[in-house]
Amino acid sequence: MEMPDIRSLVPHAGPMVLLDRVISVDHDSLCAEVTIRDGGLFCSPDGVGAWVGIEYMAQAIAAHAGHAARLRGEPVKIGFLLGSRRYECTRPLFAVGSVLRVHIARLLLAENGLGSFDCRIEDEDGVAATATVSVFLPANVDEFLNGSME
Repeated sequence: MEMPDIRSLVPHAGPMVLLDRVISVDHDSLCAEVTIRDGGLFCSPDGVGAWVGIEYMAQAIAAHAGHAARLRGEPVKIGFLLGSRRYECTRPLFAVGSVLRVHIARLLLAENGLGSFDCRIEDEDGVAATATVSVFLPANVDEFLNGSME
């Protein structure tokens, strides 16, 4: 099965799409990959700070939602990162040249758009980061942003 282009699944543009590609995707999970490159967004001479891992996780969740929308024949929509529980990273940064695999698995997705995902980032040394990430995908983002949701 050919994997969809990550840029077609995440509602970001240009350098704000931090992930490189989708490795696998199914109804409840997704695995994406990113190579830490010198000169990349958020990259210092030593690498990318561990705090960016939460955004890698959020973008993997967005890619999962985008894939599900495409399967339903709907456009990719904007969602919101609400927060995380217990983001733990075993290193201060992701070193230049590292290849990270970002795994997300849906724990809950309610009809009102609230969701929770179990997330982890792995590199050549094993599990680098873990978290439970909460998101919100409103049915109509414009109504939500304008405060007119019922």
